[in-house]
Amino acid sequence: MPVVLVHGNPETAAIWDELRKELRRDDVIALSPPGFGAPVPAGFGATSDDYLAWLVSELEAIDGPIDLVGHDWGGGHVMRVAIERPDLIRSWCTDIAGCFDPEYVWHDAAQAWQTPEVGEAAVAGMAAAPVEARTAQFQSLGMTPAVAANVAAAVNADMGRCILALYRSAAQPRISEIGAEVGKAKAKPGLVIIATEDHYTGGETLARRKAERAGAKVAMLNGLGHWWMCQDPKRGAAALSDFFAGLA
Repeated sequence: MPVVLVHGNPETAAIWDELRKELRRDDVIALSPPGFGAPVPAGFGATSDDYLAWLVSELEAIDGPIDLVGHDWGGGHVMRVAIERPDLIRSWCTDIAGCFDPEYVWHDAAQAWQTPEVGEAAVAGMAAAPVEARTAQFQSLGMTPAVAANVAAAVNADMGRCILALYRSAAQPRISEIGAEVGKAKAKPGLVIIATEDHYTGGETLARRKAERAGAKVAMLNGLGHWWMCQDPKRGAAALSDFFAGLA
């Protein structure tokens, strides 16, 4: 019963390194979405629909039953699988459930990426910044020094193009239109992680509302932020392990 981890933006699979150790199992697989620590295939459009198709293809090649866990946009891709292809998984977990609520307002960086010309300038500036500066910025946001360095080294023009396409494909009202279907995720057991200091994902009220509609359990990570798996991997692993232990 493999655990499959999917990260988001702007990240690499390194964000899971410490949590994987704390899970203390040898069947954990970390998938890297194209453009985020992995090459971008020719013709890949990098929209939310494209990432859904990518993840479906990856899961079809893994012997199940699969417990699917996503962080940030990885959690968005996981939510879409739970809605549209629950047959591929045993369970699902996301930490951005609130983003699918109609009251969700995209954070400032996302709104910049969704704005023509402004977004292009933003990702170009990110890619042009010295690796040391990017590392310091990611560390200031909550990544550990090792993870921040790994992620900073992966930032490039391909990642920038994927950021723009992905966020523009999910600008409101599109993401809430997807969220209107979360009731379909009841087909498989779900877990919504709520890190109380994560200021990118809409907050506890929206997350709980979507968890209820999806029939999902809730795990509160009080005092932790967006990169909870870096800040306290032991507590994050415990929340996941408790959830898995309760599955039939």
